[in-house]
Amino acid sequence: MTAHRDIPVQSAIHGVSINADLGRGPFIIDGCDTLPKLFLKRCAELKRRVAHREKDFGIWLSYTWDDFFTHARLIGHGLLALGLKRGEVVSILSEDNKEWVYVDLGVQCVGGVGSGVYTTDSAAQLAYLVDDSDSRFLFLENDEQLDKFLSVKDRMPRLTKAIVFDRDGLHGFSDDRVIFLDELYALGHEHLKANPGLFEIEAEKSRPEDTAILVYTSGTTGMPKGAMIGHGNIMYSLSAGLSRTPGFSADEQVCFLPLCHILERLFSGFFPIVTRATVNFAESPETVFDNLREVSPHAFTAVPRVWEKIYSRLAIMRSESTWLGRKAYGLALSVGLARAEAIMAGNAVPATTGLLFRLADFLVFANIRRMIGMDRLRRGGTGAAPISPELLKWYWAIGVPLVEGYGMTESSGVISINTVEDNKVGTVGQVMPGAQVRIAADGEIQYRGGNVFQGYWGKPEKTAEAMTPDGWLRTGDVGRLDNQGYLTITGRIKDIIITAGGKNITPAEIENRLKFSPYVSDAVIIGDKRKYLTALVMIDQENVEKFAQDRRIPFTDFKSLCAAPEVKALIGKVVEDTNREFARVEQIKDFRLIDVLLTAEDEELTATMKLKRSFVEKKHRHLIDEMYGA
Repeated sequence: MTAHRDIPVQSAIHGVSINADLGRGPFIIDGCDTLPKLFLKRCAELKRRVAHREKDFGIWLSYTWDDFFTHARLIGHGLLALGLKRGEVVSILSEDNKEWVYVDLGVQCVGGVGSGVYTTDSAAQLAYLVDDSDSRFLFLENDEQLDKFLSVKDRMPRLTKAIVFDRDGLHGFSDDRVIFLDELYALGHEHLKANPGLFEIEAEKSRPEDTAILVYTSGTTGMPKGAMIGHGNIMYSLSAGLSRTPGFSADEQVCFLPLCHILERLFSGFFPIVTRATVNFAESPETVFDNLREVSPHAFTAVPRVWEKIYSRLAIMRSESTWLGRKAYGLALSVGLARAEAIMAGNAVPATTGLLFRLADFLVFANIRRMIGMDRLRRGGTGAAPISPELLKWYWAIGVPLVEGYGMTESSGVISINTVEDNKVGTVGQVMPGAQVRIAADGEIQYRGGNVFQGYWGKPEKTAEAMTPDGWLRTGDVGRLDNQGYLTITGRIKDIIITAGGKNITPAEIENRLKFSPYVSDAVIIGDKRKYLTALVMIDQENVEKFAQDRRIPFTDFKSLCAAPEVKALIGKVVEDTNREFARVEQIKDFRLIDVLLTAEDEELTATMKLKRSFVEKKHRHLIDEMYGA
């Protein structure tokens, strides 16, 4: 079965002109066919308007489009002065901040290729990524990241310079391969004086077929591969995205996912250049919930773990509230769920339900949304991993319109998306305009569109493996299309479990149901070639610690918390409740808790906090063997 959608060749959406045949291209936004050209246009147009906000010593400071242009231009000129050539790669190792996007756009405008590196990557991983990408320059945030570079700099022979953003703790430091950002700005200033207008000339040279960025895959099935994404790919994703999701110049956004990840790069790095929105950089991933309350964004996109964490926090707060508070919330939620179910079924909300919801919203839900920083949220987005339909329904019940989309690095971020007005829960929406999706004989989702990547950097054999002989992208995901063109993801091909009895099971749905509990952070279902299913469970540290403290359950560290009989019983009840929703062959017969607190620096987790199934199964083989009596 194949699904495809078309869009009129010319349209004006939310004050932005799209002139593009999204089935064939070129993809043009406000007369521009590449992001560098659009960036120059926006900076000339918006000047003193605020482009970014960032905290300094606890105070939000504003930075204009003039600031954006000035710093990106100086970075571009500085790199040209150091010898950067068109098509060469520049790597960025930093947490999210305005300098990250200054570098990204500065590099693209002078014909370079930007490549992000996760701050959680080890020194060895940094060396691999810089060497694999043939990077000529490496930007580093601070002394911590500089230390990584210095420990492996001999393994980066082609790297010309490392440029450090922050001098704190590095006064008096000297290395012939390291300079600081202010020194690069000084070089750029001198180069600009000698070559006025060169930055703009180089930006105008950009072509849709040129490679714009490298985005490295998470490396769950081997060493990371650098996906080459062209300017045309980016302009398609932005054009198609704008046709399906609203974006306004008055919008405030919060950037907190790593900008190396294609989802955040697209949403916070590129989309605001189209819509003229303001990006607020979170202080850190740990402070994102506080920053959300401070900013109260109009649009917010996150991975499922963030949405799960917000729900978990509110679930715990509800359990600690007064009897009256719990009662009021329960009554309000029943009304909210009734309204949500009607909306999701495509039915009119009954008049009585609508009236009761307005009352519940005034008394309960409006306060909850203010508490989580979503009182102005027009649209919430989730992607990069599956999310529980029950969780989506809960957000709609409290008045937060949360919709699911689907994409991957190799599709430049998007393949399909639900919208607030056209949302089918349990699916990832309809394919983007001008693109096509088909389901292969083995159930694999295959995709064709203007944002299919150019291939893997330096790995033509891996590129060939990613494509079908007739030119469709192999997603590696299993799914189905309904008769309205909505796409449902049921799992990964490599994750399908075939039990000893020959039953095919996709574990994602079971895992998502477990994660709906506020006490479960993540789970991996085990059972391939075995008689029954089991689970490895990662508990939510914050919520389970609170559970233990409230009941005076003794523990000294995370390992002893996981060993407490009461905690095992708590998760046992979650497993029992989950089993009621599945057929007998899909039920979990035993489980074990992963008693090591994992972070993105551990090999079991990706940088976006997804468990790597193969790594988990390998590292915790002893727990699996226990459950099967091996």
